Amino acid sequence: MMLKLKIEKVAHGGVFIARHDNKVVFVSGALPGEVVNAKVVQDTKSFLRAETLEVIEPSEHRVKHFWKAALRGAGGAEFGHITLDYQRVLKTEVLREALSRMAGLESDVEVEAAPGDDKANGLRYRTRVQLNVDESGTAGPSKVRTNEIVFTRDLPLAVLEIEELGLHLKNFNGVEKIKIAASNTGNLQWSIDKKLNGDAQLIERVAGRTFRLSPGSFWQSHKAAPELLTGCVKEFADLLGFESEKQNLDLYSGVGLFSATLSNSYPGSKFLAVESAKQAIEDGERSTQDLPNLKFHRADVLKFLRSQSAG
Repeated sequence: MMLKLKIEKVAHGGVFIARHDNKVVFVSGALPGEVVNAKVVQDTKSFLRAETLEVIEPSEHRVKHFWKAALRGAGGAEFGHITLDYQRVLKTEVLREALSRMAGLESDVEVEAAPGDDKANGLRYRTRVQLNVDESGTAGPSKVRTNEIVFTRDLPLAVLEIEELGLHLKNFNGVEKIKIAASNTGNLQWSIDKKLNGDAQLIERVAGRTFRLSPGSFWQSHKAAPELLTGCVKEFADLLGFESEKQNLDLYSGVGLFSATLSNSYPGSKFLAVESAKQAIEDGERSTQDLPNLKFHRADVLKFLRSQSAG
């Protein structure tokens, strides 16, 4: 079914909202204010999903998409048809709405560019990439909300080291999944259905500290994020301070990126990093042996919080 739609606003998940016959329509490939012809790809009792096929009245913020694979449905670049500045405006709207709806917080928070993003035109930032493989052995990103694999000759969001590895151009008959990771110290690691290749560990250097990561341990995928977010956490901590007699929690801590920095800066305060992944806990403990005021605890975060409330 084809629909002519007037796009109202952005929604979470890289889609946009329109309305048809009292139903919300989530439209991909559009922009607020545009009039588009869109093909319905999902019809439920409460909403529709549609893909933009023709732009009748384009937005001034529309640009040519940078990735041909995304035009064939590859996920991960849903805002690629939008100018960088306006992408951040839209992401700010989504973030503010989420804070209001989910946390009851009214905030003037704004989404800003990470260092180097503008110079790179918003590309070449991902240090973690997953490729799925179809029955023919083709490796590539999955089409949004499907198991269909989209062949691509390039990976413009990935750091160059990952694209130049060329795994997306090879045939992997009999394989299901490929995961690739690059560190900020030059390590490169990839697993083919969990069979490890490349460097055995990823060594990351952030805020003067070295983290040694085992395969699968969580790490921020944007190359600038670890240093940037650590700096933000430290800035707010310096502003608010800590009560030395209380234990401070780092929830969903991963390897303890944030709590390690704070433990080092506030040696008189106690920190507990709570994480469910065993490997991340072990990597974090190895990387922070010099911090006696930081402890790791393996637990499901929600169960941990409930146990603390009950106690």
